[in-house]
Amino acid sequence: MIEIIPAIDLIDGKCVRLSQGDYNEKKVYNENPLEVAKMFEGAGLRRLHLVDLDGAKAKKIVNAHVLESIAANTSLAIDFGGGVQSDEDIKMAFDAGASMVTGGSIAVKNAELFSRWIATYGAEKIILGADCRDRKISVSGWEESTSLDVFAFISDYMQKDVSKVVCTDISKDGMLQGPSIELYKDILAKFPELHLIASGGVGCFQDLLDLEQAGLPAVILGKAIYENKVSLKELASFSR
Repeated sequence: MIEIIPAIDLIDGKCVRLSQGDYNEKKVYNENPLEVAKMFEGAGLRRLHLVDLDGAKAKKIVNAHVLESIAANTSLAIDFGGGVQSDEDIKMAFDAGASMVTGGSIAVKNAELFSRWIATYGAEKIILGADCRDRKISVSGWEESTSLDVFAFISDYMQKDVSKVVCTDISKDGMLQGPSIELYKDILAKFPELHLIASGGVGCFQDLLDLEQAGLPAVILGKAIYENKVSLKELASFSR
């Protein structure tokens, strides 16, 4: 059964969502992320994808206090990303209570450092962020496009023992118009052993069933929950 991973994106310590990664298209859903995390926990969900959008822009962790608060007050296994750019940052993230860290920009811009983290912390704790537009990797809070092919990017890191990848199709993110199922099918066809986590575009319960049907082991969703397109009760049916 597909694993459901709710997302909390942070700006100024508040729970927000963007559309297609555009910081100008920001909507605040709750000023208390801990309250939101407890709501997810109460629905029987066990994971949380926590993204420091301020950190992604600043290229260093900004909202560690929120991570710390959620980790201390819930039992959620937190996958943290956004602004993890140095040994100090990753230590801060794990010290603050992250179970896993997702690295995207750093994996592009400093492959040597990211590869060292995989070796140091293990493939269970380090997730590769492969965020793309037109199948080309984007970095720095999606504000920077690269010519790097998503398949080549994933392949390179699988040779360095990466086993978990979060892949967001940026054009779909926050649009509630359905996930990039063809992209995910193509990735899984090429890398069948990969633990691929879909992210972006989920707009209804059927999208989750379609992703499960396509063989995805896990999916991250946020806006669909906040806009009441998918209920926590429906999500709880997966966790059972």
